[in-house]
Amino acid sequence: MTQSLTLKRPDDWHLHLRDGAMLRAVLPETTRHFARAIIMPNLVPPVVTAADARAYRERIMAACPEGSDFTPLMTLYLTEDTDAEDLAAAHAEGLITAVKLYPAGATTNSASGVRDFDKVRGVLEKMAEIGCPLCVHGEVTDPEIDIFDREAAFIDRVLDPIRRATPGLRVIMEHITTRDGVDYVKSNDTDLGATITTHHLVINRNHILVGGIKPHYYCLPVAKREEHRLALRAAATSGDSRFFLGTDSAPHTDANKESACGCAGCFTATNTLSILAHVFEEEGALDKLEGFTSRHGPAFYGLPESDETITMTKGDTVTYPDQIMTEDGPVTVFDPGFPLQWQVT
Repeated sequence: MTQSLTLKRPDDWHLHLRDGAMLRAVLPETTRHFARAIIMPNLVPPVVTAADARAYRERIMAACPEGSDFTPLMTLYLTEDTDAEDLAAAHAEGLITAVKLYPAGATTNSASGVRDFDKVRGVLEKMAEIGCPLCVHGEVTDPEIDIFDREAAFIDRVLDPIRRATPGLRVIMEHITTRDGVDYVKSNDTDLGATITTHHLVINRNHILVGGIKPHYYCLPVAKREEHRLALRAAATSGDSRFFLGTDSAPHTDANKESACGCAGCFTATNTLSILAHVFEEEGALDKLEGFTSRHGPAFYGLPESDETITMTKGDTVTYPDQIMTEDGPVTVFDPGFPLQWQVT
């Protein structure tokens, strides 16, 4: 029996589009279903000024499929040299929606990130003053901290002190991966939200390592123990408005994923909504899916919800391409490991 579900058109609150040939190939996978997306600024070189953001937005719009009404929500890459006035002017103009904090060395193209947080204190205070949200990649990079403990350590060492020192700063903990992250968000009533990715609702660290290394499941933050995956699923499907979708869909060519030092990232833009409907149905929470994909994010960012809707139906098994072809080589689409029966129609 076919089932049907109507949702306000979703948004993606954490997305990597890259640039050039990769951008042109992967952008249609997002514009097909999503109204808006927060665009990550970790290009090479990174998007650090208003001029950088304007130029990147123009390249994205030029790559949009004909007839698309997709809106890229631009961000700046926070560095120790960020100009607070340039940032404030870009935010006032509506050019940028948020600023992204990468601890130096935490993930792909993060070498320009912050090492000394005291050097960005003035910028963070300006952001709190003007209401510009801070998106954080929540991991420490100290070599003595185990990679599976980096998120918990970041909360204690970096995030909580920053928030205490900067009242009113709105913070999004992006792609949380632990029960610690879930609990920290739940313990704060205001000015703190979190995105959860599609793939972290599906895989734990066994999926990466058991039976041989699976490079297309390798991402940063890395997937954790099963107890953490279950905590994420409970948070995402709870209806709590502090949790919302940020896919962190991150395209890399297969050659770069399957190399001796493979790149981190799961490419989920193509089949995210089908996977999410499956997960929410498993949790008995299909009635909470619209909140997670379409309502909670706009509410946190102070933006209107989409006026459009999409319809998803459940029927026969849905077939998605295994790869998206780009001029630089194929990009493998995330495989959830189970059949998908929900699709956007």
